[in-house]
Amino acid sequence: MSKILAFDYGTVRTGLAETDDLKMMAFGLDTIPTKEIFSYLNQYLKNNTVDVFVIGEPKQMNGLESESEVFIKEFIKKLDSTYHIPIVRFDERFTSKMAFDTMIASGIGKKKRQNKGLIDKISATIILQGYLDTL
Repeated sequence: MSKILAFDYGTVRTGLAETDDLKMMAFGLDTIPTKEIFSYLNQYLKNNTVDVFVIGEPKQMNGLESESEVFIKEFIKKLDSTYHIPIVRFDERFTSKMAFDTMIASGIGKKKRQNKGLIDKISATIILQGYLDTL
């Protein structure tokens, strides 16, 4: 069975989410330092088959690219040339806010809500579930 892997890419940390083998639901996977992303993916891909990478596409409210898009495009080039797995972009506007609201709604305490890594992992999950909902 294969999965879909999603990224909430950041210059410091990257949140990751994966689907179940039936590709019906998204689950938070991990948050890792961005500088370690390729060593993490090498290990992950030894044990998992991935059909598609979904990468969040940050946009401004007017629909234009955000400033972080420059870094994401470089990441995508390296990702594509390294793994040759199809890459899909998905609008990630409001995912950090939605992730924070999800933490509040689920009863996560104030101290844990300050964990930006947790927000990144939840954001990746929201990106992936949004993508799945369009299929």
